[in-house]
Amino acid sequence: MIEEPYRWVEAIANRREYIETQLAAGSPIVALGYGDGILFLTIGRARQKIFEIYDRIAMGAIGHPGDIERLRMAAIELASTEGFTRSAADVSLRRLAHYSLSPVMKSAFEQVYGAPFLARLLFAEVGSKPEEDLFLRVEYDGAIATNGAAVSQARQHFAVMSATKPSAELMESFLKKEHSVNATFPEAIKTAVDAWSVGHMALGEDGTKELPERGAISKHRQEQLVGAGVEAAVLERDGRTAIRYRNLSDEEVRSSIAD
Repeated sequence: MIEEPYRWVEAIANRREYIETQLAAGSPIVALGYGDGILFLTIGRARQKIFEIYDRIAMGAIGHPGDIERLRMAAIELASTEGFTRSAADVSLRRLAHYSLSPVMKSAFEQVYGAPFLARLLFAEVGSKPEEDLFLRVEYDGAIATNGAAVSQARQHFAVMSATKPSAELMESFLKKEHSVNATFPEAIKTAVDAWSVGHMALGEDGTKELPERGAISKHRQEQLVGAGVEAAVLERDGRTAIRYRNLSDEEVRSSIAD
């Protein structure tokens, strides 16, 4: 197969289709900047999807739990090693993604005789001010997307991840209209939950293809919150402590939504 390029290309296409099918049930994840930091949020009924990586870095992931755990541990190990051998200030999300995770995921995806990683990763690194926040997504094939990497693209203070491309695109369209980088914590919670609802409504063959109206979003949000838990965490911008990551309880999130 390796000696016949057209068969390799066909194998890669089949592999991509298989991975997309495996990820199709993943619950969306929202990461957005607000006045006091960066918020990660998702809604679900099962496994953990949001993790602390290092002092100023957090990760959200959808996919196979075993693959997510292997990639999470690889990220933690690299960040910890770099922080120990150099300094905590030298631990950079860009280096973590470009020199470690992306090459590993790309290699696994292209080696058609081995197993690829069934995972999508969403990272954020909090800065001393909103303009310095970095959002970065690593796909299962090693492709990297950041907030404002292209010259023609306006810098975005948020990032999303979902099981399908149409779902993620609708979430981004919603946040471009509704998100404010100077939002308060309760405002950020409400915006993130609504963005999640938009993404969730777009999943599946019968999912919405256009931005739903406000009433439909509110109804869907209320229905989903009845039987599912809210998983959320923040990277706090306050520089008085080294570790900025803090998990939010389900009750804390729900109280902000209800305010």
